[in-house]
Amino acid sequence: MGILQGKRILVAGVTMDSSIGFAVARTAQEEGARVVISNFGRALGITRRIAGRLPEEAPVVELDVTDEDHLAALPDRLGEHLDGLDGVVHSIAYGNPETTLGGKFLTAPWPDVAQALQVSAFSLKSLTAASLPLLSSGSSVVGLTFDATVAWPAYDWMGVAKAGLESCARYLARDLGPRGVRVNLVAAGPLKTLAAKAIPGFDGLESMWSDRAPLGWDEQDTTPAARAVVALLSDFFPATTGEIVHVDGGYHAQGA
Repeated sequence: MGILQGKRILVAGVTMDSSIGFAVARTAQEEGARVVISNFGRALGITRRIAGRLPEEAPVVELDVTDEDHLAALPDRLGEHLDGLDGVVHSIAYGNPETTLGGKFLTAPWPDVAQALQVSAFSLKSLTAASLPLLSSGSSVVGLTFDATVAWPAYDWMGVAKAGLESCARYLARDLGPRGVRVNLVAAGPLKTLAAKAIPGFDGLESMWSDRAPLGWDEQDTTPAARAVVALLSDFFPATTGEIVHVDGGYHAQGA
């Protein structure tokens, strides 16, 4: 019996089978969960195709976390497949690579910065609030971040957005704790996902990890991050909330 046996999980923001979100959906199913995945717009067709590559084909719902109508309709859309939720995974981020990333911190225009902040940080609150009618005591919300305690090469406004995401998770943990809902984040090291490939200069981080991570680091392997997310979705962390779990080979704990 898996650690998510009988759990009902929404993984929001699954686009490619190389993504952390896809790995989470796969691992959650392997651990006994019933999983629904989401995306929107032109990417929705891709998500529907890769849903069939999971151990069990997962239902796909359309969800744009910046669209109030989509958010309001989420409980009904999920209700077509699940009778409630035990966990929500936020695997969503976006910053225009032409203006907000790759060394353009000083020149990024506010509309593009605002979009990055809304999609990558504020959406954790939006998604969680939209899911609340289906969440009961003991439920878990887990998001994905990239360590925002320092400034990284090329990451620019996405780094600011991740700092906002991390703060948002702490405030959600504060406000949802009385309802018995936990909110945590997993900070993964650099992975060769679709999102990472869109960041100019992000490849330079990979050599830093391979040189300094005590456990080593495989930028192709999304499984360690996915397992951490699944562990936080499970009942194995009943008193843990507002936490950031690093899954980076130990890089974050090292000095120069």
